[in-house]
Amino acid sequence: MTQNTTVTENKTTLTNNQKAFANALSTALSNRKPLTEADWSNNATNEKEAYQVQDQFTRLKPGKVGGYKVSLTSKETQDMFDSTEPLYGAEMQDRFLRAPATVNLDDLMEPLVEVEMCFRAKEDLTPNDTLEDLMNKTTVAPALEVPDSRFKDWFPSLSKYMVMSDGAVSGLVVYGEEFDTNKFQDVEALERVNATLYHNDKELKSGKSSEVLGNPLKSLQWLVNKLDEQGKQLLKDQRVSSGTFVLPPSLEKGTWRASFDNGLGNVDLKVN
Repeated sequence: MTQNTTVTENKTTLTNNQKAFANALSTALSNRKPLTEADWSNNATNEKEAYQVQDQFTRLKPGKVGGYKVSLTSKETQDMFDSTEPLYGAEMQDRFLRAPATVNLDDLMEPLVEVEMCFRAKEDLTPNDTLEDLMNKTTVAPALEVPDSRFKDWFPSLSKYMVMSDGAVSGLVVYGEEFDTNKFQDVEALERVNATLYHNDKELKSGKSSEVLGNPLKSLQWLVNKLDEQGKQLLKDQRVSSGTFVLPPSLEKGTWRASFDNGLGNVDLKVN
């Protein structure tokens, strides 16, 4: 089953209320006037409905899908949103920014900032890929993800089905220099990456890659399998922001930097 066929099938199963929900999300993205959860929560009450609304919301965005973000990759964040597994959102191609990057806070709504690792597929990925396969078939880069939502007062109170519908609160991803992931000695080495987040040169938080499902490659593997369940595939050159090392602070104006060890370097973001 092709990706386009699946999207078409999902589209036909949307109710009028769900289509209206997707349209409202699209309007909020355009005019930056946030929605109220209570107005829409009855329109996506399970995972299938929520991802169908997300698919429609994604189709309404300009451009093409450039990859995905994985959220709720730690027990702490899963507990916040009453979930037992991660969830994903599509990110458009123009929302992946090469560092150093500059963005305007006025172009966002209620953004946070997360320290992540960003993978890029060097070829199409499949559910048959082992963690070792994924290491050989991808590049990896240090990243700052900026989750953002079309709902007001969303963090950490927004329900998980609203988060799913809203593209897993997709915002943008700033990624640094890319390396072949197999620069790491073995799969387990990806569990031992440390990173520190700075704002205006002040150290805010430090975290480690083991916070991401124990290993960020497991997050990537989860996504590949989840997409396959829905008749989709992670394609060559698509990127994946794999999950945060730290509980995210609010994005504010100024300079942001995440510094990674293991030779991954820094990723820099300026917010005006």
